[in-house]
Amino acid sequence: MRTFTKSHAAPARAGRREWAALCVLLLPLLLVSMDVSVLYFAVPFIAQELGPTATEQLWILDIYAFVLAGLLLTMGALGDRIGRRRLLLIGAAAFGAASLAAAYADGPGELITARALLGLGGATLMPATLALIRNLFRDPRQRATAIAIWSAVLSSGVALGPVISGVLLEHYWWGSVFLINLPAMLALLALAPFLVPESRNEHAGRFDRLSSLLSLAAILPAVYAVKEAAAHGFQVLDGVALAVAAVFGALFVRRQSRCPHPMLPPDLFRVRGVPAALACQLVAMFVMVGSAVFTTQYLQMVLGHSPLTAALWSLLPPLGVAIAAPAAVALARTVNRAHLIAAGFCLAVTGLLLIVRVEVDSPLWHVLVGVGVCSAGLAAVMTLMTDLVVGAAPAERAGSASATVECASELGGALGMAILGSIGAAVYRGEIKDTLADGPAAETLGGAVQVAGQLPGEAGRALLDTARTAFTNGMNAAALVAAALALATAGLAAHRLRHTGTTPTGGPADDTAEPPTADTSVSAPVAPAPVAPEFVGELGLGGDATAPEPGRVDSSEPGPAGSAEPGGVPRPGDGHGSGHDLVRDRMRDRMRD
Repeated sequence: MRTFTKSHAAPARAGRREWAALCVLLLPLLLVSMDVSVLYFAVPFIAQELGPTATEQLWILDIYAFVLAGLLLTMGALGDRIGRRRLLLIGAAAFGAASLAAAYADGPGELITARALLGLGGATLMPATLALIRNLFRDPRQRATAIAIWSAVLSSGVALGPVISGVLLEHYWWGSVFLINLPAMLALLALAPFLVPESRNEHAGRFDRLSSLLSLAAILPAVYAVKEAAAHGFQVLDGVALAVAAVFGALFVRRQSRCPHPMLPPDLFRVRGVPAALACQLVAMFVMVGSAVFTTQYLQMVLGHSPLTAALWSLLPPLGVAIAAPAAVALARTVNRAHLIAAGFCLAVTGLLLIVRVEVDSPLWHVLVGVGVCSAGLAAVMTLMTDLVVGAAPAERAGSASATVECASELGGALGMAILGSIGAAVYRGEIKDTLADGPAAETLGGAVQVAGQLPGEAGRALLDTARTAFTNGMNAAALVAAALALATAGLAAHRLRHTGTTPTGGPADDTAEPPTADTSVSAPVAPAPVAPEFVGELGLGGDATAPEPGRVDSSEPGPAGSAEPGGVPRPGDGHGSGHDLVRDRMRDRMRD
């Protein structure tokens, strides 16, 4: 029988090993985010060599995001059960194998299949990396810094994808954009077993296959509908897909409230501020992705830069992200996070209003500054939101919480592309219809550029000028709508998240078990997470509530009521935590139930 002692030491701070593990975890994150955009320049080369139909080409581009979004919740819950490091290594092997298959695909069908497998691997990697960060960094301030780095790398990967793709395609064949994944995945497979400790939920119960199927049936039709609406306008089939998604979504929610071992912990959504934080995350991605759709086209088809030059200029705005994310974390130690989140949205509004003022002949710096300011504000928001949601969840539910954040991000991005894209397209078509009859030029700026190249000099220039003006006005309108939404969300954040306060500094912890064994084949039990202040308030308890030291577990043996023995509930005011054990026990019981 184990003996336990009570300690009032703060949660152990991460050392060099944990920060080295973070560097290893950033490798798959960077590649998964790059794969969202790495095919932008490769599509013409793929079309020339493989000869896909228009439908097959769309699936080559979209299947990755469909599978990734559909499986995030499933993989997050699976990682909590089988071990997050194990899932990470499985995902890395699958991602590397799929990359190799994609690079040497002989036809469109093979490439679509390989891209689907890449999405499967990406769905295992993204929630696993964030969940492992949650367990590596128990100190709230260090965790916030690690998540800021995680967010900055995620944003930078999307911007780096087209640049790396363009450089590779200048010298190699299109398959090289997939082969760059292999060295990083091999490094991950070699280093992660030594640097990244295993963690899992020892009380997760059986994996709920029905919940997994219901989540897929809810997410996939929703993502399909918004993407199709963005590309072709809203059709009847899109409405049917949304209705199907709503039905299965309702069944999924009902299942989670009744299942003894749910994929998503319902208690997480009862924590004050978490639903509002997820809504803010969704809106931030909505604005970021929706505005990026226009700015990349503006650089290429309005200002006339080559794809590679436009991609290189696009690297400047992420510099603001690299500054804003850690700055937000540092400020959150002394400033209420609600105020910082509202300020981040207001900063994004400032950038969007600069984009609203962009014209056809505006200088390059005008749009880059607008995009940079907007991206910096949104990066600060997403960093704080991710830390708030992941920190509110118990460590044993880190995978599910991470997947929830990323699902909100994926859905927000898809909605932003669909809704803001539709607004811009409507303005474009409305302004150009008086000049042109139906045809490619009347639908998109890309079509107008193609048609203008086939017309004689003056007629082609006149068409191009009209199309560029119409597109720029559509971008202005979409940016104005995004600014209004961001401003409204700033008010929501200031009101609904005002109780979150500053980033917790950590407090007394229980020192209740021996360190994990060196045997990595069996994971050591995971210590409970810091209990968020908002959870304490919801339970109606006072006092400081923090987690045991990392690598240590709590006794399941009940002690006598009112005793100071481990496992017992100390009397209020006796100097042994004042309700800490009661909070932890209640939260653990609710998660198990």
